Amino acid sequence: MFSVEVFKIIRFVFVVFAVICYFEPLTYCQAIPMTSIESRSAVQFIPNGSDLSTNLQPAVEETKSNDPVNVTSTELSSTQAPTATTTQQTTETTTHSRPVDISCLPMNLMGEMDHVTQEEFTSKLTDSCRYDRLIKPTVPKLLEVNMQIDLTHIESSDAQQMKSYILVQLGYKDVRLKYDTYSPKRGCIQGEEPLRNKIWVPHITVRNERESSMMGLDGKDIFVQVMPDGEVNYSYRMTLTFYCWMDLKKFPFDYQICRITWISWSYDTTNLLLKWSNEDPVQIAKNLHLTEFVLDSFWTEASTVPASFSTGGLVGNYSALTFKFKLRREIGYYIMDYFLPSMFLVATSWVTFWLQADASAPRAVLGTSTMLSFITLNGGLTKNLPKVSYIKASEIWFLGCSTFIFCAMAEFAFVNVIWRRRKQVEVKKASSKHILIGAVTPSLARRHVRRIESFNSIYKTRSCTSLNENDENEKENSQNNYLTVHSFPTSIQSIPTIKIPNSSQDELINIEDHVTTIPVPGKHGDKRNSPPHQAWTTMTPHEVANWIDKKSRIAFPVAFIIFNLFYWSFVYAL
Repeated sequence: MFSVEVFKIIRFVFVVFAVICYFEPLTYCQAIPMTSIESRSAVQFIPNGSDLSTNLQPAVEETKSNDPVNVTSTELSSTQAPTATTTQQTTETTTHSRPVDISCLPMNLMGEMDHVTQEEFTSKLTDSCRYDRLIKPTVPKLLEVNMQIDLTHIESSDAQQMKSYILVQLGYKDVRLKYDTYSPKRGCIQGEEPLRNKIWVPHITVRNERESSMMGLDGKDIFVQVMPDGEVNYSYRMTLTFYCWMDLKKFPFDYQICRITWISWSYDTTNLLLKWSNEDPVQIAKNLHLTEFVLDSFWTEASTVPASFSTGGLVGNYSALTFKFKLRREIGYYIMDYFLPSMFLVATSWVTFWLQADASAPRAVLGTSTMLSFITLNGGLTKNLPKVSYIKASEIWFLGCSTFIFCAMAEFAFVNVIWRRRKQVEVKKASSKHILIGAVTPSLARRHVRRIESFNSIYKTRSCTSLNENDENEKENSQNNYLTVHSFPTSIQSIPTIKIPNSSQDELINIEDHVTTIPVPGKHGDKRNSPPHQAWTTMTPHEVANWIDKKSRIAFPVAFIIFNLFYWSFVYAL
């Protein structure tokens, strides 16, 4: 029993040894292409049907020379050296049997790829051997790029600049990304910035931008959707600060038309055409609220913009899309913070009319303080406005109110000068016109005017009322109504002379006059022969000053109301 079991074990070991010896040369030859690449390039692949002993000859000589078991077989094999013809055929077979890179095979040869992950599928779809992201999609005609925007916020960042938050969506077709036949069960491919970096997207710029940036918290807010038929929707959210050149002639009652213009950057109108989407090209957020303006209306335009240079890479005409919107400035802030305070300041300057004319200190302080306060108020309004050459509506209001405040201060100076006069003011009549003339006219001029009128009344003998009166009536009237006294030489003492005293204030008649006509009262009831009535009267300086203040209390408010009527009519009529 023991010998039988030993015999079985020996036989099993022999069989195993024989099998190992039979398969060992084949295993070694299959490992040669991996190990001999670094040392030798003569033997790389084993063609099908080739002689194993011929192909294994160099390897056996190098690697099996030290094996005592295979010495005999090695020596016997070495005696059969390969001929030159056999070596040439082996080299040619190795050259034509170079393996092919299956990763760059056409997509239709890879079979269905529904089981492949989206990351792997997009990598194969956009591999550089199949897809060139630097070249726009090839289409028979122009590549049309449809555009939609969603305006979520607008605010005024400066007098000539606006800031907005916009969601932009671009739609176009790229046939190179069509995969409905490769992966029919796969839906649309969605991704963010990594997917956007794998495909071609149009480069669109804002022509009137000052500053723009992609929005995002953890990363850029970019979204790409690729449909099975190759339709691409590229969306991104951006912050845009753009220029809006404003016409401030009617400020702050102005309307402004602003625009945002998108233009193709690298492809002209022969390659790419920008179009507004047919359905809702512009969407405005329902809760859109502008801090200073109200959005009245908006519309879209498509145009072509010529290049800035005549030579270079940007020559040609470029497609452009423009979004225009009309803004109306909110007037409530300016009414409450500028116009009403300025009206109150103007009315405050009128308080001086109720103060006594000689109250110089309070009236001067009140006038100057109102003027300085109004200048400060206007400076706060205009500090953020651009320095334009034309006159704005707010400046007209400023000039008008400043004029009223200045006139109130000038009225105080005028009545204060009259109040400090010592002589009485002579006026021809007790009316506003003559009082103002008498107050403004200097005393010497008033004396001259009165002296001329006195001489005219004294030397006038009569007023011709009828051309049919005869000479006798004229003589009679002359003799009855007037007594003429002539100055004779002083040697004749018997003829009396009439002397006019010098104590008159205005010195109406001089003693050197040679002829003096003294009016004599005519007959009772004869108005034609009565002397002209002298209406000259006198007023004290205090009376004149108080009279001017009383009239100013009415004249200034009425004039300011008239100014307001003209101003607001002008503002809303234009």
